[in-house]
Amino acid sequence: MTAEFNRNVLLVLNRELGADFDPRDFEHVALFDERHEWIEMRLRARRALTARIPPLRLEVSFAEGEELRTEISAKFTRERLEGDLAAAGLELERWLPDELERFAVSLARPRP
Repeated sequence: MTAEFNRNVLLVLNRELGADFDPRDFEHVALFDERHEWIEMRLRARRALTARIPPLRLEVSFAEGEELRTEISAKFTRERLEGDLAAAGLELERWLPDELERFAVSLARPRP
C-alpha cells in the first residue's frame, strides 16, 4: 500500500502537469535515517530514463538506481520537540500522550 501511495506522486505529476513518468519505471524504497531520526520514502529508477514536464520546459534524467526522495516522515520524542520548539522561539505548553505513550498531541506557545 505504501509503495503504491509513493508511486502515486508520479501519477499526480502526470495528471496535473502533463508529465510522462511511468510509475512502473520506479521501485519504492523506505529507509530510516538515524542521524535525523526520520523515515524517508524514495523512488528508485529501475533503468536509465528521462521524464518530461512540458509546462515547466523541464526534462529530468535518472540513472539506473538513482533515487528521488518523495517524503520525510519524522517522529518526535518530547525532548526533541522541546528543543525544536525552543529553536523557533516557542515552548511546549501541553503534551497529551496516548495511553501507551506511542503518540501525542502537543500545544506550543511563544516564549515570554
